[in-house]
Amino acid sequence: MAQNSDQTINKMTSFNLNQQPLCIEYPTLDVDFELKSGLSHLLPTCRGLAGQDPHKHLKEFYVACSDMRPQGVTEEQVKLRAFPFSLGDKAKDWLYSLPSGSILSWNELKKIFLENYFPAS
Repeated sequence: MAQNSDQTINKMTSFNLNQQPLCIEYPTLDVDFELKSGLSHLLPTCRGLAGQDPHKHLKEFYVACSDMRPQGVTEEQVKLRAFPFSLGDKAKDWLYSLPSGSILSWNELKKIFLENYFPAS
């Protein structure tokens, strides 16, 4: 029993040198843009639980992002950067499991999110 606990603690404290970057490939910006922590708290949260409506999450996300766009930054750039902060628990784990650099646009991210959480029957 102690050996299993030691292995778990060892795994938790070891560094993963092969960790991949996030799946989202952010476009370069001509201006400085930082998502303020106060604004990220206004974002709705999708936890990836059964019964959560992904379409409702996206609508609430759009409303929150509409107030976050500084001059010189497109709505797509804001959404790409803010979306990971709107996910929690299983949904965030899902996002982190996607291959690095596999998402290049907001439409791709929205499509793969809906395919995962609202699959066609």
